[in-house]
Amino acid sequence: MNYRKLGKTGLEVSEVGFGGEWLERHEVEHSVALLKYAHEKGINIVDCWMADPKSRDIIGEAMSGCRESWIVQGHVGSTWQNGQYVRTRDMAHVKPAFEDLLKRLRSDYVDLGMIHYIDSMEDWDKAMNGPFIDYVHSLHDAGTIRHIGLSTHNPVIGKLAVQTGFIEMILFSINPAFDMRPATENLESMFGGYDDASLNGIDPERASFYRMCEEKGVGLTVMKGFFGGALLEKDRSPFGVAFTPVQLIHYALTRPGVASVLCGYDTTDQIDAAVAYETATDDERDYASVIATAPLHSYRGQCTYCGHCRPCPVNIDIAMVNKFYDLAAAQEQVPASVQEHYEALGTTASACIGCRSCESRCPFGVSIAARMTAAAGLFGC
Repeated sequence: MNYRKLGKTGLEVSEVGFGGEWLERHEVEHSVALLKYAHEKGINIVDCWMADPKSRDIIGEAMSGCRESWIVQGHVGSTWQNGQYVRTRDMAHVKPAFEDLLKRLRSDYVDLGMIHYIDSMEDWDKAMNGPFIDYVHSLHDAGTIRHIGLSTHNPVIGKLAVQTGFIEMILFSINPAFDMRPATENLESMFGGYDDASLNGIDPERASFYRMCEEKGVGLTVMKGFFGGALLEKDRSPFGVAFTPVQLIHYALTRPGVASVLCGYDTTDQIDAAVAYETATDDERDYASVIATAPLHSYRGQCTYCGHCRPCPVNIDIAMVNKFYDLAAAQEQVPASVQEHYEALGTTASACIGCRSCESRCPFGVSIAARMTAAAGLFGC
């Protein structure tokens, strides 16, 4: 298992993580065994947004005796009322629900205290002004929350979170289908109505959000990486083709700022299929060819950092140059951190000899030589 730093938290998280929402579907012993098996495979981050006692107890049991080796995303604002999950900012429910979470996890802290599920401006204003956010800060000050995070499906809210300065990481929904949809306060609209008109390339708001996270050191963990399983099935995929778990994990991990993809599991075979990412070949990770040959897509002309342009005769890491160029070009001035990372590549865009052999291999028809010229001009080398 490979590990990545989660933004400026300093935490090292496994590239493949554990999304816990399916745990309650099974007998306790089965789900506890799943978590332990995942941990043996190197998975060290688990998300617990679930308010139900069963799911929380399962995670607590699985972590017993090894709590320090797990990184837990525990949510504030996810409550259990009258046998049902309720998202709320009402402190009469928020505080006892979070205290219940700690008790059932058998822990006196969570590594990542998540401001739970904000997609609308109304909810953002309610959460960020008043006793709810005061409670989050008090938990952080006491060390009960080691780092403050937030979960959202809306890049507009994500940008606001980055700009607070105190939110260090974000749980965000990332997959090739979602990336083509504009920002919305209605999550359900993201799952339907795909056609030629809606598959028109990566939404600029989402691309801008990823760049902002990378620039500001706000780490991303990923939910809904498989589009609710639809992208794994040809008949349900909005692209008209099926992807593999490895391809979808690789897609998410190539977005700027992403550190870990949290998958849901029912079986150990599903864990194996996700963890197989770590030993997969470049061909097995290749999502770009799938998108490029799909009946429905419009990524034409957009670099997705897939790496098909390799090899370069002068050893330019074209995908990384393009990623740093996209990060910098969106700013009024090139951020010093991006400049530093770009120069650390060693061989920069100025070394391009204009042979264009890379362009013949690009699945999306990107004008790579022109982008190398532009990058060399922007970075000065």
